[in-house]
Amino acid sequence: MLLQLSILAVLLLCPVWAENFYQDATVTFGDHRAQIQDGGRVLALSLDKISGSGFQSKNEYLFGRFDMQLKLVPGNSAGTVTTFYLSSQGAGHDEIDFEFLGNSSGQPYTVHTNVYSQGKGNKEQQFRLWFDPTSSFHTYSIVWNSQRIIFLVDDIPIRVFNNHEALGVAFPKNQAMRVYASLWNADDWATQGGWVKTDWSMAPFTASYRNFNTNACVWSAATSTSSCGGSKTDSVNNVQTWQTQELNASERNRLRWVQQKYMIYNYCTDAKRFSQGFSPECKRSRF
Repeated sequence: MLLQLSILAVLLLCPVWAENFYQDATVTFGDHRAQIQDGGRVLALSLDKISGSGFQSKNEYLFGRFDMQLKLVPGNSAGTVTTFYLSSQGAGHDEIDFEFLGNSSGQPYTVHTNVYSQGKGNKEQQFRLWFDPTSSFHTYSIVWNSQRIIFLVDDIPIRVFNNHEALGVAFPKNQAMRVYASLWNADDWATQGGWVKTDWSMAPFTASYRNFNTNACVWSAATSTSSCGGSKTDSVNNVQTWQTQELNASERNRLRWVQQKYMIYNYCTDAKRFSQGFSPECKRSRF
């Protein structure tokens, strides 16, 4: 009995990968272009000249950790945008973005990240990846708590956006958000500023999603309350979970490695775009 209880405790502390998109997601546009496959374990999105496709989570959340495994459009993906993001609704919406900007065959994807709060964004950072994101599935994660937002790729942090409300910088913490994913055409801007257009002879373009996992506070609009899962400490891995998560020394070193070698754009260094001055958080440490 003691052994059974110990095993149960470990299972409760570890994240449980969702295995059925039928239960967790709703197709929002694209009709047959969004297909749930493999008994609900995979959701494939396609884009053709008529339409793209997308889905959203059935639940809304107020803080949590959100993981998704993606395999991006292979070959000539120029003009396409594949997304995985959180968003609320309305003019003053909050949003936390992963967007994957396609490129010509053999050229790397651009990973575009952004944070919106109260309808205002302009917090972009962009990266290249250190692997081929089209050959196999990789895990992309968003950790969102009241202190910070952490973007991770295969559990390696690539960006941290801290709460700097004390400096007058808005931070998304009051609006519940759903998880969204989409594949759509944006060849007016996505690839090399719109210079490279979508090659429709390569259509349909397809990206695949699997292992959608949430360890988060589920929001109830009916009661205006949230119910949170997970514990504050994962005793199995001896790390903090999303409620209090911040970077340790090893993770800060990994973040430096990514930002020094693979960052290609940072709004905090774009003096031409922000000629009137940078946002106050740009003066603080990136960590």
